[in-house]
Amino acid sequence: MGGPNLEVFKFAVYMFLPVVALLHYGDPEWYKRNVLPYKDRMFPEDKGNVKVPTDQTAVREELARIRAEKLARRLEREKAEAVNQRNSLGKLV
Repeated sequence: MGGPNLEVFKFAVYMFLPVVALLHYGDPEWYKRNVLPYKDRMFPEDKGNVKVPTDQTAVREELARIRAEKLARRLEREKAEAVNQRNSLGKLV
C-alpha cells in the first residue's frame, strides 16, 4: 500500500479541494460575471398578466380566457399538422 505519505496527501486533497472550490465559486464577482447572464437568459422575467383576480367571477373569466387561448393554439397546431400530412402524402404519390 501507499504508506503514511499517501494518507497525508489524500487528507490534504480531501480538505483543501472543497475549500479552494468554495473560494473560487463563492466570489461575488465570479457569480455576477458567470451566473447572472445565464440566469436572465434561462428565466426571463414574466411580463404577462400581473393583476391576480380576487373574486370568483374574475377567476372564472380568466380561466375561460386561458381555455379559449389554449383551444385556439391547439386548433392552429392541428391545422398545421394536417397541412403537413397532406403535403407529405402528396410527395409520396
